[in-house]
Amino acid sequence: MKIALAQINPTVGDFAGNTKKILEYAASAGDMGAGLVVFPELAVCGYPPADLLEKAVFIARAEQAVVELAGWTAVRGRPAILCGTVMAAVSKVGKQVRNVAVLLAEGKVNFVQQKMLLPFYDVFDEQRYFEAGTEQTLTCVDGQPLAITICEDAWNDKGFWPRQMYSVDPVEGLMSQWEKRKTDTAGKQRIILNISASPYWQGKPHVRQSMLAAIAVRHGAYVAMVNQVGGNDSLVFDGSSVVIRPDGGVAVRAASFAEDLVVFDTEDGEVAAADAFADGVEELWGALVLGTRDYVRKCGFSKVLVGLSGGIDSALVAAIAVEALGAENVVGVGMPTEYSSLGSIEDARKLAKNLGVRFELLPIHDVFAQFQHVLQPLFSGTSFGLAEENLQPRIRGTLLMALSNKFGALVLTTGNKSEMSTGYCTLYGDMVGALAVIGDVMKMRVYALSRYVNRVKEIIPWATIEKPPSAELRPEQRDTDSLPPYEVLDPILEAYVERYCSAEQIAEEQGVDVRLVKSVLELVERSEYKRQQAAPVLKVTRKSFGMGRRFPIAVKVQV
Repeated sequence: MKIALAQINPTVGDFAGNTKKILEYAASAGDMGAGLVVFPELAVCGYPPADLLEKAVFIARAEQAVVELAGWTAVRGRPAILCGTVMAAVSKVGKQVRNVAVLLAEGKVNFVQQKMLLPFYDVFDEQRYFEAGTEQTLTCVDGQPLAITICEDAWNDKGFWPRQMYSVDPVEGLMSQWEKRKTDTAGKQRIILNISASPYWQGKPHVRQSMLAAIAVRHGAYVAMVNQVGGNDSLVFDGSSVVIRPDGGVAVRAASFAEDLVVFDTEDGEVAAADAFADGVEELWGALVLGTRDYVRKCGFSKVLVGLSGGIDSALVAAIAVEALGAENVVGVGMPTEYSSLGSIEDARKLAKNLGVRFELLPIHDVFAQFQHVLQPLFSGTSFGLAEENLQPRIRGTLLMALSNKFGALVLTTGNKSEMSTGYCTLYGDMVGALAVIGDVMKMRVYALSRYVNRVKEIIPWATIEKPPSAELRPEQRDTDSLPPYEVLDPILEAYVERYCSAEQIAEEQGVDVRLVKSVLELVERSEYKRQQAAPVLKVTRKSFGMGRRFPIAVKVQV
């Protein structure tokens, strides 16, 4: 039989829109000769629905949508649909909701498979909401036995992971049933279907495919995984749906960071694979663009504002925004003071021209002077310092939010992960905004991405990329006045924030003075209160700031 993988971009809670999209893709799959079309985990309601799952009306609407989808399959010749949704739990005790895959054919729900493994790490908190399934069974479509799993159910293979997270392996259990059901499975090709909503982090598509290949080889099966694509809040889903042959090779691969529909034939499996994955920087660029586009549009907006300082961070955010939304939907705002160099102002103008975006200049010299005048009686006898420096980004934040309110455009923050880690950012200043586009991108990665933007022609002025980084909040200021060089700082932060290494481990691993390492880690610990007030961060690494990293604010940590 021909099976289609429908890699779609659902919106959480948009039952009408998601149902329409599912039916459109199912119809296209039918036109391509598919007898079964497979959709991602929770495709009916969107993933992750979070506490919406605690609303009875949300569950009821999901069940109504399934009835509508099942009705579509009643027409002869249309393919069966396998998709993820939520259903009320059957048990009278415990959690009230199930995460399920429903097989819809001939106008009805023919089969329901309940998710067994509920992740509870990083950004996942499924045990908060769902009742875990206790067993799974094989089912058939057009005489072909199928082993259906839901996302995490396929992430516990003992032959791939050095340490298993769970005591059971649903895939192993289903393959054990295959061995026992000789009358149903004799002479049939083993097929494992996995419907997923697997969030992206850099390098994960490769890990995911390698894991699925290990399962395919171990069980001598075709393994077909369809993954959600799109951005939902902080999470980006890369898609990258794939079919793996029993020998571990790729039969077919869908696009990354875009909706796609691919078909494979279980009889021959000789479908040509798509192009290989993009390299690391291109992959990261795709994730940031998709995450920005979907965050803005799914929140009901179309336009964004970016404060353009002439620095590399704001330049990169503006370039991402233009790729995501179009130049006509991006406005750059320059807000210089007497400490802003003429070069930075000109770099901001040049960037805006290269990107084709509208650029407005709002000098804040007089506003800054007035603030200082009002505060002078209380600041009398003190020297110019951090308070005065931070007034400048706070004035800028106020002006950006005024423009946002007036013209209905979201503000994109421009701080990177190196700054957010160390607190080298101003609360209620440059942290003001709706989305931290590069808040999970270390500074050295910002440089790599900026060079990627310029791979064909100069978009971000080379002067912006090559000049020493500076906040320009006082005369002759440089980032290195307060922080180690980024080529030293970023590996320390990556080890501490993303891998939870100790100061001693980092010092030994990187050949850095442990006293320097501890001084950096102290900055990280002291800045937790800032991060927990920050805009949502697009997650593109294993451990980003946000819901997947939970630390107390009022705490004394010995680094």
